[in-house]
Amino acid sequence: MIEYLIPENPDDRILKRASDSIKEGNLVCIPTDTSWVVVCDPFNKKGVERLYRFKGASPLKHFSLICDTISKASEVANIGDSAFRMIRNKIPGHYTFIFEATKKIIRAVQASKNDHQVGVRFIPGNIVNKLVEIHGEVLLSTNISEEMMGLEEGSMFYSYQIEEKFPGDIQLILDPGEYEFAGQSTIVDLSVEGEAELIREGAGKW
Repeated sequence: MIEYLIPENPDDRILKRASDSIKEGNLVCIPTDTSWVVVCDPFNKKGVERLYRFKGASPLKHFSLICDTISKASEVANIGDSAFRMIRNKIPGHYTFIFEATKKIIRAVQASKNDHQVGVRFIPGNIVNKLVEIHGEVLLSTNISEEMMGLEEGSMFYSYQIEEKFPGDIQLILDPGEYEFAGQSTIVDLSVEGEAELIREGAGKW
């Protein structure tokens, strides 16, 4: 099912329905700054299993957590003072930050349990942040690639194509209409206090 939203003023009732569906263990799809992503509640075992099955990935593969505030991110990531100073003028932005994981997320996600790390994103965009705010928890996310869609690299695709490609896998697709993708996020490892390692240079300047 596709729900169309106005980016500047998304309908809270639609976002609440999306949140309720996620809390039931379903998958919801939404475009972000970098790509279309599919999200679940990381604290819902059924939702996490569905997300990994959708991606065809090992439970040890890391997916990013989408956060709307530093406060919420701090529930799943140990963000030290030096790391906070490094990212405060970068967020929201085209970045994925790797932190030491907290016990809360270690208990919920196998990948974090394995290496005690977690990837966190603060995404520019009203709809995705409103969804996280209404949901009340961070969201576990993975991108839909061109390869998964059966398309050539760099191809654009739209909500109706996602719905046709994955019938039954995704409960709801949130479509804001016009959007542009910036490209891959820049990945920075901040898991060691006082240090920053650039893992991948992407759309965010570091």
